[in-house]
Amino acid sequence: QVRLVESGGGSVQAGGSLKLSCAASALDAPYKLFTMAWFRRHPEKEREAVAEIEYEGEITYADSVQGRFSISRDNGKNTLYLQMNSLKPEDTGMYYCAAALQWDGNHWLYRDWGRGTQVTVSS
Repeated sequence: QVRLVESGGGSVQAGGSLKLSCAASALDAPYKLFTMAWFRRHPEKEREAVAEIEYEGEITYADSVQGRFSISRDNGKNTLYLQMNSLKPEDTGMYYCAAALQWDGNHWLYRDWGRGTQVTVSS
């Protein structure tokens, strides 16, 4: 199992910024081959995919964060990032990174998950 460790969460006021990191280790394949993503879960909502960066670099964002969040990766450091700007109270939640090697024809199958880092945005 790949080990994923998130960091960078915290409490900010609306309009502020945070940058999350996700360090990967115990890899069973080269990091550059993994498709990586950030998910979040608010206590009162279902888990939501926030941003995804495929192994070849294609990026997708949830409509709710488009234009405010930016996902990136450093394959030399086995690290995934999420730059979050113009934060809103509704961005509050636990943020998880996840890794996938397999595609089922419609979605990437996220096999490995971190334990999450909490983001709290106050109004």
